[in-house]
Amino acid sequence: MPILKKNILNKIVNLQPAYILLFGFLALIFIGTCLLMIPFATSDRHHLSFIDALFEATSAVCVTGLAVVDTGTTFTLFGQIVLLVLIQVGGWGFMTIGVLMFTILGKKIGLKQRLILHESLNSFSMQGLIKLVRRIIFITLLVEGVAALILTIRWSQEMSVGKAAYYGIFHSISAFNNAGFGLEPDNLSKWVADPIVNIVITSLFIVGGIGFFVIMDVFKKKKIRKFSLHTKIVLFFTLLINIVSTLVIFLLEFHNPATIGELDTVGKWWASYFQGVVTRTAGFNTIDIGGLTLSSQVYMIGLMFIGASPGSTGGGIKITTFVVLLLALWSVLTNKQDVSIFRRRIPSSLIYRALSIALSGIIFIFTIFFLLTITEKDADMSKILFETVSAFATVGLSADFTSELSPMGRILITIMMFIGRVGPLTMAFALAIQSKNQAKVRYAEEKILIG
Repeated sequence: MPILKKNILNKIVNLQPAYILLFGFLALIFIGTCLLMIPFATSDRHHLSFIDALFEATSAVCVTGLAVVDTGTTFTLFGQIVLLVLIQVGGWGFMTIGVLMFTILGKKIGLKQRLILHESLNSFSMQGLIKLVRRIIFITLLVEGVAALILTIRWSQEMSVGKAAYYGIFHSISAFNNAGFGLEPDNLSKWVADPIVNIVITSLFIVGGIGFFVIMDVFKKKKIRKFSLHTKIVLFFTLLINIVSTLVIFLLEFHNPATIGELDTVGKWWASYFQGVVTRTAGFNTIDIGGLTLSSQVYMIGLMFIGASPGSTGGGIKITTFVVLLLALWSVLTNKQDVSIFRRRIPSSLIYRALSIALSGIIFIFTIFFLLTITEKDADMSKILFETVSAFATVGLSADFTSELSPMGRILITIMMFIGRVGPLTMAFALAIQSKNQAKVRYAEEKILIG
């Protein structure tokens, strides 16, 4: 028996980093599920069902924001704090927390832990990883702290200081980690035209969505011409997509009374800006997403699929993946041999990786979407697709459909959220690691018809 245990332990230790990350997230979700099922975690002292608790825990750990119950009224302070901790740990990644604990305890971090951390952060190299983790934790706490203070001051004008402080802390952590959990039944709709709430919340999830590497690159190099290619692509295309999306939502929803049609011009712009930039990262909303026109929902599905930046708290296939695929398409159309941008050439290995991640995402989405059309027979197809892509991209927006999901549907969306947080990431890791069993034989080349 001891020999068997030793063999199992050795197998676990020798697992690839990608699989250790996968099991790490599963462990976090399991712990969160157990805590949320405690009667003390819910207001009516009746524990959540296993499926609902699993759904909520997965949504928090995968920083998604989809919820089958109302966060503010269903959970006690204990339950809400559990969610908040799961969101923070999920946003950082469990290995970041592990490094923090090792540092506090004065333990040495070995090569195996550094390799797993390297995969977890999706970093360029293994140099300076521990310093990077410390900076990530410092930046996170600093940004969340400043934002919480500003929101506390704003919300203290309409609620007690204690409640305003709690609201400020909760929404700051939820926004920076791109989770989208809110404490109000209508999320942030009552502050649809509030400049402070709009600016602070959107700044949090935009900064969290561009990634820690970009943030540190900007502060370290300061001048645009010195930025890395990764930073230039993320900043330029994030700004471009946000501007275009604000204009698109404004035009599509201008006369829609269910969303921004009844607001004044200033309110329309604030609502359009918020929904235009939130779609690629976080699950907050200041208008009824279910009331959006079909064209707006389709446009948002595209934005959610693109997602945020690598090394961030956001999801999706990532904006750099999308840009690389666009550049590759443009090179084919213009008959260019190389794929380049900002006077830099993109390696072919990255193009293959981008294609693999995007295609795997499409396959995951189609599979879960197809299964949901079977379990949710009476539901609108557009709502099912919106919910599926939102779960995959860990966005958390819902067209008023999450609470209507059947038990099997909730399990499928739970799986989708987990795949969205770990699946493409794990595939990227697998593609990044050179195979030890590369073929020693190259077969004869033969062409096939394409297109």
